[in-house]
Amino acid sequence: MITLIHTLLDWSEAWALLIPLAFMLKYKSQNVYMKPIRIFVWASLILNCCILLIWKYQDYMPYEWLTTNNYIYNIISIVRFFMFSWFFILLNQQYLKTLKKIIPFLFGVFILVNFIFFEDFFYHWSFSNRLVSIEMGLLLLYCLQYYFFILNAEITDDKRPPSFWVVTGLSVYVVINFPIVLFYQAFLKQFENFAVGIWDVTNISFIIFCILIAKAFYDSRNKY
Repeated sequence: MITLIHTLLDWSEAWALLIPLAFMLKYKSQNVYMKPIRIFVWASLILNCCILLIWKYQDYMPYEWLTTNNYIYNIISIVRFFMFSWFFILLNQQYLKTLKKIIPFLFGVFILVNFIFFEDFFYHWSFSNRLVSIEMGLLLLYCLQYYFFILNAEITDDKRPPSFWVVTGLSVYVVINFPIVLFYQAFLKQFENFAVGIWDVTNISFIIFCILIAKAFYDSRNKY
């Protein structure tokens, strides 16, 4: 049973996305701001399947650059940030409206500077902790400003829009994974078994993330 659970967690980066995908295909969203989330689900499904295939069959890959999936984690980080930045902008909330439009440009500049002068985007042995940490920190900022807006608007439980579930899922994922990503390389160097084991926590948070996105697609069948 433990082996089965561990196997399911190992492959959750792919199958968990089928949950929001099923709801997305069944319930056509009436909300414009859900468009980036649809793109995120499709893009993440494709990229995560590539990650798992490389992980599973890396010994059979014909080229060295195909024996690592770390650069795909970098790609997912970039896609995730820009899709959710777009999502928060489309919500058209007046709170920090200008800042929310500036941050994606600043993040784009950071990506160029970081990978031109400081890090190798295709580094074989690790994804970019710096990239993913900054991405998650900024997404956490987006989530916090959303909740401040909700509190000021005095939105009650029965009036929660689909966006609330998207942000809640993202918040759970970011809050849990931000410290893991931030210290992952240190863990990997000094406590390798712990670093490998803690990835199950990441997978569990991703499943929760996907379930709450599915909830958002279900609720967005009616326009809010």
